[in-house]
Amino acid sequence: MTSPFISPATTDDIPALNQLVNSAYRGDSSRKGWTTEADLLGGIRTTEETLAEQFANPNATILRYVKDEQLLGCVYLEQKGDDLYLGMLTVTPALQAGGLGRQLLEAAEEYARDRQCRAVTMTVISQRHELIAWYERRGFKPTGAVHPFPDDPDRFGQPKTQLSFIELEKAIRP
Repeated sequence: MTSPFISPATTDDIPALNQLVNSAYRGDSSRKGWTTEADLLGGIRTTEETLAEQFANPNATILRYVKDEQLLGCVYLEQKGDDLYLGMLTVTPALQAGGLGRQLLEAAEEYARDRQCRAVTMTVISQRHELIAWYERRGFKPTGAVHPFPDDPDRFGQPKTQLSFIELEKAIRP
């Protein structure tokens, strides 16, 4: 891995991952960072059950960023054919804009190169303009594909407005 602080997570990390992801995306704690979805969605971002399902997927892994025994970030990666899908890039709100997200993204790209993937792909809520711009500064480009937001509030949260996802992609070169 690119950073000595980044390594694959294990199922033992599920409770801490659940707390980290939910604190970074939803509720008042998420407002301490710049990646909050609290104005767009109510409810939770993930559950321990959903994380367990992700760990059960043989094509998926979650990388974690741990320093001084504290879980500070994570990213979900799933190989889908020749592409690596990236999701749930998370940094604890108080440390956002400090380079941890960039390090996790670089580790994800390294992971994709190691698996000879064609590209890293992701979906981002179309209203998240600052986040989309952050990914674009790192070489991701919109593919033009738009996907509806899932109608499953128990799993994905309760939209406060009409939401959709746009797809972003970055070509990976060995």
